[in-house]
Amino acid sequence: MMEIIKVLIVDDSALVRQTFKALLDSQRDIQVIGTAADPYIAVSKIQKERPDVITLDIEMPRMDGLTFLKKLMGQAPIPVVIISNQTAKGMDIAFKALELGAVEVMSKPNVSNEHAMAESRIRLVDAVHSAYNSKKLKSARTSVTTVAETKAAAVKPAFIPSKPISVSGNPAFNKIIAIGASTGGTEALKSFLEVLPDKMPPILVVQHMPENFTRSFAGRLNSISKLKVKEAENDEEILPNTVYIAPGNFHMEIAARGNSHRIKIFSGELVSRHRPSVDVLFNSVAKLIGNKAVGVMMTGMGSDGAVGMKAMFDAGSHTIAQDEATCVVFGMPNKA
Repeated sequence: MMEIIKVLIVDDSALVRQTFKALLDSQRDIQVIGTAADPYIAVSKIQKERPDVITLDIEMPRMDGLTFLKKLMGQAPIPVVIISNQTAKGMDIAFKALELGAVEVMSKPNVSNEHAMAESRIRLVDAVHSAYNSKKLKSARTSVTTVAETKAAAVKPAFIPSKPISVSGNPAFNKIIAIGASTGGTEALKSFLEVLPDKMPPILVVQHMPENFTRSFAGRLNSISKLKVKEAENDEEILPNTVYIAPGNFHMEIAARGNSHRIKIFSGELVSRHRPSVDVLFNSVAKLIGNKAVGVMMTGMGSDGAVGMKAMFDAGSHTIAQDEATCVVFGMPNKA
């Protein structure tokens, strides 16, 4: 029998509640069991029927989403998808929510036209599936755990070196590390980058994240890394000792220009259900860098990047996938 994911929508906007319900009800394996205009109503609904996933607005009356999330994680942990606006305050709260245990973050749905609505449905459905399949709060489906128990069961850091890492000499411009990540990737990338030395080949990252969130994310990573971390810009030269984060809602690939490589940022259709897409980056690296590249697939739901990583492998690149034990969702690495 098909496994049905029960979802509770918590948002003070009646329009958003109605839109989310319509988008999710279109899926055979998702059932919206209720909506709530604020956390107090949400609590009463949870007591009557426990959802598998909650979509949670972070700016609501009576009790804000962050306060509700803290209480939820401490008393009855349930996988949560945070719905955030794209203001600086909204982004900051969204990152705090991820640190508190939320599984995914996405922006408010775009319902301006049919095409935008279709993309919003894909993103929302994928976020719900990611939350449901995450190991972060797996035990929440069967029992109520304490905060201490939840923290004890948390996924370990993705990358813990057994000895200090050193890179001799100056990394050549024609060596590139390409990384793809989705659900759980914000913490995995943090664990990875904070232990790297200050001399590394260029690192290009596609992390599935809403538009405008990636600049704030890059700033957070820059504060903990010895390398320079920034949101990638179109036509900028790719330099050593720098980490380039693909901007949300735009694809990123590399392009050759004389004796250098440059970044190409562009819009376009969703690729492998995403924009930015890991496949887009990996395919360009396979074509231009080949056996001088390293491809890394980190935690995430779905299959984005699997085809591109195969192209890198066939071109002679060294390819690495995060192991199941440390993944929040062992989807993308498993497919790769």
